[in-house]
Amino acid sequence: MALSLSNFLVCLLTLLPKGLLHSVDAATVTHDFNVGWVRANPDGMAERPVIGINGQWPLPLLNFTKGDRVIVNLHNQLGNQSTSAHFHGLYQNGTNDMDGPVGVTQCNIPPGHSMTYNFTVDQHGTYWYHSHTRGQYPDGWRGQFIVHDPENPYRGQFDEEVAFTVSDWYHDEMPGLLAGFINYKNPTGAEPVPKSALMNDTTDFTMAVEPGKTYFFRLTNIGAFAGQYFWIEGHTMKIIEVDGVYTEPAEADMIYLTAAQRYSFLVTAKDDSSSNFAMVSSMDEDLFDVVPPELNPNVTGWLMYDASAPKPTAKFVDAFRPFDDFSLQPEDGLELFDHADYSFNLDLKMDNLGDGANYAFFNDITYTTPVVPTLYSVLTTGDKADDPTVYGAYTNSHVLKKNDIIELILNSNDPGKHPFHLHGHNFQLVHRGAAGAGFYNASREHSFPATPMRRDTVMVNPNSNFVIRFRADNPGVWLFHCHINWHLDTGLAATMIEIPLELQKTLSVPEDHLDVCRASRTHTSGNAAGNTVDLLDLNGQNTSPAPLPAGFTARGIVALVFSCLSAFLGIGMIAWYGSAPLGAAELESAKRFIAKAGGTK
Repeated sequence: MALSLSNFLVCLLTLLPKGLLHSVDAATVTHDFNVGWVRANPDGMAERPVIGINGQWPLPLLNFTKGDRVIVNLHNQLGNQSTSAHFHGLYQNGTNDMDGPVGVTQCNIPPGHSMTYNFTVDQHGTYWYHSHTRGQYPDGWRGQFIVHDPENPYRGQFDEEVAFTVSDWYHDEMPGLLAGFINYKNPTGAEPVPKSALMNDTTDFTMAVEPGKTYFFRLTNIGAFAGQYFWIEGHTMKIIEVDGVYTEPAEADMIYLTAAQRYSFLVTAKDDSSSNFAMVSSMDEDLFDVVPPELNPNVTGWLMYDASAPKPTAKFVDAFRPFDDFSLQPEDGLELFDHADYSFNLDLKMDNLGDGANYAFFNDITYTTPVVPTLYSVLTTGDKADDPTVYGAYTNSHVLKKNDIIELILNSNDPGKHPFHLHGHNFQLVHRGAAGAGFYNASREHSFPATPMRRDTVMVNPNSNFVIRFRADNPGVWLFHCHINWHLDTGLAATMIEIPLELQKTLSVPEDHLDVCRASRTHTSGNAAGNTVDLLDLNGQNTSPAPLPAGFTARGIVALVFSCLSAFLGIGMIAWYGSAPLGAAELESAKRFIAKAGGTK
């Protein structure tokens, strides 16, 4: 019997790959972002200007479905600041120009100008979006977005989804805080301490739950600095995703989220609805050089079983014992990349430069934004794009070959914790040293996990190391950086130049992106110095401040600053005392002194 046309199409569709079906069903989701100033008081302690979208803050939760085409028309209405947008965690495969970091893949969008981000989300998971313009997102320009997955392997195990955030919060605006932070008066590099912790951009977050239901929580740390310990009293969390990667289920009573990390977990509500339960997030005070006595590092939300019942006070916790994410295993079973085609070290330190301020370094280089955004250098330097020299001496650039397994060894010579994020990829965490372990010793035998945990943001322990591996299969310019805002802004970044010659053949920058560069007077061709003739001539490149003179240390700078202050105060006291009118006794004493010296009476 002959098939009808409709039956034929049904049969054909059943034979198509599922991914192709998604692309057929995919929607185009368009957002107009009018980015401008509004006022807010999220912790109830201080109203201040914040950066909102379309006159609103907190920023909207964005929802997409895997396969959607996303168009974001960004209009900069700030008036006094340039801006940009980065969709944190998206691989942007084929759309590297939509990634967002200024000086890396685009120019700053000046006040009064607009630019369109246009890309397809070909992945699933929990993510966030934020400005990638210097020091800007802690002023409020950050929010959460979700990419829903029709093939979520856990889709039958929960009743509802809930997305929410934790963050730190400052009362002062970032330009002033940065000016005080990167300053000779702060030679030790002590980071400004947040004023509050927030949960879903408030200090009074509640979530209604029903007895017996299972909830799919999506939690993101959108803060600028503080890692956060998170737990729900009386409930266990079953982790099923980190940073967009499904994991084998793992039960946890407490988790730790560095700045920029995401966790998704299942929580089953109790059968008894007579009580409500506290959800607590506590800022990691180990990160703070000084903890102000008035600081409350905690924020409490509540699972509300009964709206008429009281909200309980969070219980005291004598120690933080978070789940160790190193033990997670990816649900897809991707095995360890058992070799590295290209392995390199990034050795971290914090030190002072000649202006007396404290900076962050990889391999003795503090990242400095080039004259030409690095992506535009890739696209305009021909076959020289394979030579890392063209990207300048201050971008920590590494050129990666197609399909090579890349091994990045990070060694930290700093007593602080640092969360590192890689754009364009997730990575296998194959080794992480304990606090105080020192630099990684490749000659020592190490036992790597057979199916390593994967994510896109991971923390290095104090004075320790980690080793990550990933496949170079995404042509583009991808930043690797510390996601503590203060450290990124003082240079803790490196650049991955991935398969540049192929990128030249496949990517064309939209005209409205180039218009933004013209408006901001930013060069769009040539090497890191804007040289289009001799691509290896870097005269005119942007540089970091000159090195500190030999023999100076941060402690020495502190001593020098305070010695100078003491000297000025002493001179001031002498001048003040000397300018005061003499009393009668002092005047008579002066006359006797002059007479003895043979002077006039």
